[in-house]
Amino acid sequence: QVQLVESGGGLVRPGGSLRLSCAASGSIFRIYDMGWYRQAPGKQRELVAVITSGGSTNYADSVKGRFTISRNNAENTVDLQMNSLKPEDTAVYFCNAVVRPFRTSTSDYTFWGQGTQVTVSS
Repeated sequence: QVQLVESGGGLVRPGGSLRLSCAASGSIFRIYDMGWYRQAPGKQRELVAVITSGGSTNYADSVKGRFTISRNNAENTVDLQMNSLKPEDTAVYFCNAVVRPFRTSTSDYTFWGQGTQVTVSS
């Protein structure tokens, strides 16, 4: 089993910044993609940003130029630096990882964190 634990959410004023962190632990042979998703009330969960094990990144159009995703492969962590936050960024943010649990595993599995609330309001 793999656990993802997020931290760093909170309340921030428009234009402010927050940094989210996520640490993966448990049965991990290799982590492939790691990402951040968000879900606002009444809306579907959406991709915010994803980063491959090689460092390639992809962002939702709504956050390009404002958010930066990074990871530390040695520590199995992924961060999301969020700048110039807007009220529409308000959501629960979830960490996500695609994991191969063991060297002998024949499948990869997707795991989710419990989510952390980000509220952007004046």
